[in-house]
Amino acid sequence: MYQELDEFIKYLSVTHTNSKCTSDAYYRDIARFLTFLKDKGIEDLNIDKDIVYQYVEALRSGKITKKKISNATFARNVSALKSFYRYLNLQEIVDDNPFLSLQNIKVKKHLPDVLTFDEMESLLSSFDLASPIELRNRTIVETIYACGLRISECLNIKLTDIDNNNLIIRVMGKGSKERIIPFYPRLLELIDKYLLEYRDIYASQDSPYLFVSTRGSKMSSRSVQLMLQDVQNRLPIKVNIHPHMLRHSFATHLLDNGADLRVVQELLGHANLSTTQIYTHLTYDRLKNAVIKAHPHSRKN
Repeated sequence: MYQELDEFIKYLSVTHTNSKCTSDAYYRDIARFLTFLKDKGIEDLNIDKDIVYQYVEALRSGKITKKKISNATFARNVSALKSFYRYLNLQEIVDDNPFLSLQNIKVKKHLPDVLTFDEMESLLSSFDLASPIELRNRTIVETIYACGLRISECLNIKLTDIDNNNLIIRVMGKGSKERIIPFYPRLLELIDKYLLEYRDIYASQDSPYLFVSTRGSKMSSRSVQLMLQDVQNRLPIKVNIHPHMLRHSFATHLLDNGADLRVVQELLGHANLSTTQIYTHLTYDRLKNAVIKAHPHSRKN
């Protein structure tokens, strides 16, 4: 059964544009189900709906994962198993797809946390640019915020991806989709300073990446996360600052200042406009709260 799972993951990598994180999650979700079958002494992937319902009940209640899972995680598990059995059906390994009997789970979308413009300025100003490491960290944070990047996109930037003359950066997004993102002159000044005072000192000669550690190797996402946690401790900002919050803040601040939604969609690299529209709710809520707090008639009946 696990051989079929391995073949399915290979099939996804060839025919779909799922990210490695999604493929890894699918593998874990399906492997958990195969373990469930094995524990029941079932060695055939041709199963009936009763087994599906038993598994779903055990998964939903937390018996399998040892803790209750969110609607989003449950929906991803169901989606993974539906896709797996669709593949098995196409390969004529099973007769039908028993997971099709499950209703789609509606996942409530939570609005992401963002930094206000003033909080973002405080964050950027908190770095001591006289320190080479602080200079590197500030450049990473501002690059993510200036271009609305995912942390992986930022850390994968190579020196050859930056066009200084036209002020654009070429990034590789999800599904190996390339996009071109403009940036402002202040970021170029910061990058030039970083290259001279940090990268030229620490980077190994064969490293193509813009951002490197003190060992000269490519920076890791975890090191950036820990850096932001450390910076947060010296700021009066209560929310938990993480790399993706900088991307959320980028989108929200653009919309707050009148940017077109489809422009923001293109800059973020979203395949669907509906993904970008979540930021319009953030902007609406911020405007509404501003009116309630500031308008002289807002508290009058």
